[in-house]
Amino acid sequence: MAIVPLPRRPLDPSDGSGGITRGVPGDIACDAVRQWYENDLDWATVPGTPVHLLTGLRFDVLDVPAEAGVAALRHLGPLPGAGSPVAVHGGRALLLVAAGSAEELPGLLEWLDWGGLDLDLTAVGTGGHMVAPTPPGGAGRLGGVLREAGSQGAAEWLRPPEPGREVEPSLPTMSALGGGGGAPDLVRVVDTVATHCHRVRLRRAGTRPAAFS
Repeated sequence: MAIVPLPRRPLDPSDGSGGITRGVPGDIACDAVRQWYENDLDWATVPGTPVHLLTGLRFDVLDVPAEAGVAALRHLGPLPGAGSPVAVHGGRALLLVAAGSAEELPGLLEWLDWGGLDLDLTAVGTGGHMVAPTPPGGAGRLGGVLREAGSQGAAEWLRPPEPGREVEPSLPTMSALGGGGGAPDLVRVVDTVATHCHRVRLRRAGTRPAAFS
């Protein structure tokens, strides 16, 4: 399966949209962001500016309209592993799911009878990347640099990862299907997200969606 990259141009901190203030070298802020992800979370990054995170190693990403992603999270409610990280970027929600999920997505959508519909739902896995959201709260040693430099991009954590805690057990996974693991069921997450993606598209097209419970 071909990996579909995130359908947005990475923000360029030199073009005025990246939030890097004058007088603070952008590479200092980017280095601080990179160190936070690599040292505090042990996540692989992609060389270059702005910082991007490699997918397919520790996690894959479901990329959906922000409206659909937030509605899906609200509908799912409290779940085991409900602390799985979620970011927002450029009107999109980026839901972290277990590595390998991107390969499962087409088959899952077919099995759930969503195949053939344009849901504006993509997955990024092995060989892909996502822009690195600003570390939450500018905490710890990053505080001074990030307060002065601002966001390294428009991406922000809606539900951030926690340094010192393994992210994998909290991620939606196929192995949770039918069974008692700590992570939520990927099938339920994908079905809920797909439903809300469909609702968003119908609403934007002026068609009243069917009730979803």
